[in-house]
Amino acid sequence: MRGAALIAAVLIAGTAVPATAEAAPAAPRSADCPWVGSTAPIGTRVAQVLGQMTLDEKITMVHGTAAAGYTGRVAGNDRLCVPSLKMEDGPLGVNLGGTTQLPAASAVAASFDSSLARTYGSVIGAEDKAKGVDVDLGPTVNIVRDPRWGRAFESYSEDPYLAGQMGAADIEGVQSQGVMAQVKHWAVYNQETNRNTTADDAVIDDRTVHEIYASAFGTIVDQAKPSSAMCSYSSINGTYACENSYLNAILEQDFGFDGFITSDWGGTHSAAGSANAGMDMEMPGQDFFGTALKTAVQNGQVPQSRLDDMAGRILREEFRFGLFEHPSPDTPGAPATTPAHLAVAKKAAEDGTVLLKNDGGLLPLDPAKVHSVAVIGDGAGKNTLSSGGGSAHIAGTGTVTPFDGIKARAGSGVTVDYAQGNLGQGSALPAIESDYLTPPSGTGHGLQGDYYPNTDSSGPPAATRTDPQVAFTWTGTTPAPGLPATNFSAKWTGTLTPPATGTYTLGLTSDDGSRLRVDGQQVIDNWGDHAAATKTAQVPLTAGKPVQVEVDYYQGGGDSTVTLGWLPPGQDLPGQAAALAAKSDVAVVYANDFESEGSDLADIDLPADQNKLIDAVAAANPNTVVVLNTGSAVTMPWLAKVKGVFEAWYPGQESGNAIASLLFGDTTPSGKLPVTFPASLEQVPASTPQQWPGVDGKVQYSEGLDVGYRWYDKQNLAPLYPFGYGLSYTSFQFSNLKVDGSTLGENGRLQVSADVTNTGARPGSEVAQLYLSDPAATGEPASQLKGFQKVDLQPHQTKRVQLDLTAQDASYWSSDAHAWELGVGQYTVRVGDSSRNLPLSGGFRVDRTSGPRFTKVTAPAIATGGKTLSVTTAFTNGATEPVRDAVTGLSLPKGWTATPRTPALFRTVRPGQTVSTTWSVTAAPAAAPGPANLAATTRYAGGSTGAGSATVQVSYPSLAAAYTDVGVTDDANPAPGNLDGAGFSFSAQALASAGVNPGGPVKSGPATFTWPDVPAGQADTVTAAGQSITLPGSGSALSFLAAGTNGTQSGPVTVTYTDGTTSTSTLTVADWYANQAVDGCVLVATTPYWNRPAGSTYPHDQKVSLYAASVPLTAGKPVAFVTLPVAKQLHVFATAFSGA
Repeated sequence: MRGAALIAAVLIAGTAVPATAEAAPAAPRSADCPWVGSTAPIGTRVAQVLGQMTLDEKITMVHGTAAAGYTGRVAGNDRLCVPSLKMEDGPLGVNLGGTTQLPAASAVAASFDSSLARTYGSVIGAEDKAKGVDVDLGPTVNIVRDPRWGRAFESYSEDPYLAGQMGAADIEGVQSQGVMAQVKHWAVYNQETNRNTTADDAVIDDRTVHEIYASAFGTIVDQAKPSSAMCSYSSINGTYACENSYLNAILEQDFGFDGFITSDWGGTHSAAGSANAGMDMEMPGQDFFGTALKTAVQNGQVPQSRLDDMAGRILREEFRFGLFEHPSPDTPGAPATTPAHLAVAKKAAEDGTVLLKNDGGLLPLDPAKVHSVAVIGDGAGKNTLSSGGGSAHIAGTGTVTPFDGIKARAGSGVTVDYAQGNLGQGSALPAIESDYLTPPSGTGHGLQGDYYPNTDSSGPPAATRTDPQVAFTWTGTTPAPGLPATNFSAKWTGTLTPPATGTYTLGLTSDDGSRLRVDGQQVIDNWGDHAAATKTAQVPLTAGKPVQVEVDYYQGGGDSTVTLGWLPPGQDLPGQAAALAAKSDVAVVYANDFESEGSDLADIDLPADQNKLIDAVAAANPNTVVVLNTGSAVTMPWLAKVKGVFEAWYPGQESGNAIASLLFGDTTPSGKLPVTFPASLEQVPASTPQQWPGVDGKVQYSEGLDVGYRWYDKQNLAPLYPFGYGLSYTSFQFSNLKVDGSTLGENGRLQVSADVTNTGARPGSEVAQLYLSDPAATGEPASQLKGFQKVDLQPHQTKRVQLDLTAQDASYWSSDAHAWELGVGQYTVRVGDSSRNLPLSGGFRVDRTSGPRFTKVTAPAIATGGKTLSVTTAFTNGATEPVRDAVTGLSLPKGWTATPRTPALFRTVRPGQTVSTTWSVTAAPAAAPGPANLAATTRYAGGSTGAGSATVQVSYPSLAAAYTDVGVTDDANPAPGNLDGAGFSFSAQALASAGVNPGGPVKSGPATFTWPDVPAGQADTVTAAGQSITLPGSGSALSFLAAGTNGTQSGPVTVTYTDGTTSTSTLTVADWYANQAVDGCVLVATTPYWNRPAGSTYPHDQKVSLYAASVPLTAGKPVAFVTLPVAKQLHVFATAFSGA
């Protein structure tokens, strides 16, 4: 587009890196560091550095700190001339002072303009460079699975194609400035609720991962070559993302990603597991990639070659970006915003704003006809919502409010007035002044504040003081000495004496939860994990008569703020706004919904009384235009009552200028919705508790491929507004579709072209959107976006758009073949301006394919050393041609043997045919307990399948044989302890004081356990990872003596009986730190203290507990084995049978 090209040119001319950054001196080439300034290939230089590095120096390279001045820093190595690596948030701009507050990613995606996304990324990269940042922690390219997600605003879309194209362009822009981009968050990260715990375990099939949640990453790796990636807080099918095999199997092997992978902050949960899965860098700190990783390398758990690969990936990017020769200076305080950057911010806000409704041609406003405008809403004034929260929040260098922008644009001929109208979602009421507050002592002014180092105000407070007001923002800092910066609570008590008689509006604003009691009665409940939100109550008070007040508050992570405020009697903000609207020609009402990392939304309704405000204004003036500042979709119960609606997202600091330009027609709206707007919450794909936010720690992605508009198409639902929708001040027509070819072959490409005509009287831009429908047999959704192009058109001008469609675009993921496959049959191509308005259609055929061809293995779940299993292999020829001389072979662990009982050679396998072989497989007599992989490959004339496999669990002979971790240590030597993965453990002495002794009985109801007879400091617990354990016995219940860490832990336990039948039940165990049972378990013992790792700042007298949980058994059936869940924070110490 011409406009985007002009801005790009201005950017290049106007955003040169400041001299302090640009003129960073080249590092001197030294005989000791011959790789500095060398022209040798990067791989050679990396090998040279690694060859000189000690083990400790390599370990230092693979973890970083939350450094002063930057979000993160990896230390350099002066001896080897290795530069430090500085990292900074983030995806929507640089989270340091003096930078541009750009619009949210949802706004950029709504532009449907890759060139704008590239320019947007260039601004971020240029400001990173000015600040001395080496790695920008962004962009966020996760799929908006649900509009309630707290980070929807910083992600692009519900559609993986759009997210991939916009993300790739953004990264190209960032990296064009010499700054590394870190694409995030790999993968299946779609909610904040329970994040970074096993209670956020995504249960999802392999095909959905590839086609929906990993697809954008693949596009980005292919097109933009990002320097690094961040693995997420999610757990995927029972394994945390940062230690999940998907890192190696998909991101690195399938996609060919060769950058380095960093954990999200605090997202590392293991040393060997994470390193071997493919994670390269722990951030921040070295809980796992410090001493623990060094030990794992020394004892062979992590190969030395893998550590070299980890450090080498980081070194390679440092060489690629020239940091050895030109290390960046530490300039976090340098100014970075420029006029050119502000121009990009304004254009992105304009092009990303979506016009949803324009009845009667009210818009654009004509100053010759409109002489007065009422600008209404808390969000239209000084409290305008221009950015979301969390790590993506940018403060900016001065926000133009909507009221200021509209007033400035309207000119002297139009009267523009403002009415607040409402209090706003996150806008606090004016804090109650200390003059009206008295602490319990009766002396002085204010309230007594008690501060606790936990989230439930339990135990003695760590600090007590008199606070003049309750009006605090502590984000990133501690509220009082002795308290952490997160996961704390506070309680304020005293009396409130009002100055006048009447009904007061009391307000409580908090992030996270808060409650207000007046004279012992709760009047405000703002409890729960959420972004800053205000709740109010109407309370009658009498002048001079004090009332008792109590404010409870807790902070559970992320931002931290709390304010107790009020409005005196007699203030009617909605009434004042309606009165202003009634005497104005047009009313512009702002409404918003705040999103932030760390919490999800409860619903998709505008919060507080904003819907009522819009109703009141629209009743007073039918010429009402609503402007929405939201991160994703919201409902609009007032839609039929207003003339116009804009979705402006979080528009950045040029908010007011951008909306004024759109309202008065200086810019014609061209944005399109990157997410579907449902008519109600009941319409969303993840509409059940099992799907969102999950039940018993499992989040069921049971909608599969049907995410976003795919779901609405499949269910034949009419959303409020469909994906891709957006109006203009002009009109367009699509015609003359042509598909350049009637067939598509593997590795082929077709070109789809169509005419787009501006049939109106104003210049404008339209987005031609291409959707593809695959043959039904492929199982693909009914219609999927596979191309788009934005075109600028003068009145009555026609342009021909050309869109490429590749075989990859038309392929589906075969989990059986572990490959992308092209289905045979008729494909339909449609082109139009939204997913629900596609007037042009054409098609092509796929007649020949070479797949899917695959081999599957079916085997029993459990094996025992020396015993024989019956295993079946099945080869399927899903291609259009037969195969000849197909022979299947098995690959087994060392010492195992296999003999085919039925033929394994097939002379001809016809298209669509499946042939099977039955095998006798004997496990090695000394087979190591744990998972054993049985893999099969079928070779045939001219090719072979990929390996199909089945995993069997070789059973441990007893629970004691399966002990993996040290859960109990002696007080004199706590160092070996590591129950939770961070070095904490039960104290043997504290357990003894609670009646738990080595080899002794531990009773819980009908069950009597035997505590492990193991010396303190040795392995004594099984960390549940799917192990199968030989456990003979019988009864009506099988009980487990266990503890969870990092939250309540649960998962399925499978009991296998001697007759081969099985039963599966859920095992649930509470967090040892919580000291309180949850449904499904009972508390058995609580110790008065625990043992801590060296240097820990946690209190020594922290109580920790053991629990008992049971699963039912089939009466009368002897048990042979029990298979534990995959729940790596669930620790089992003993088992017991009970009942007849």
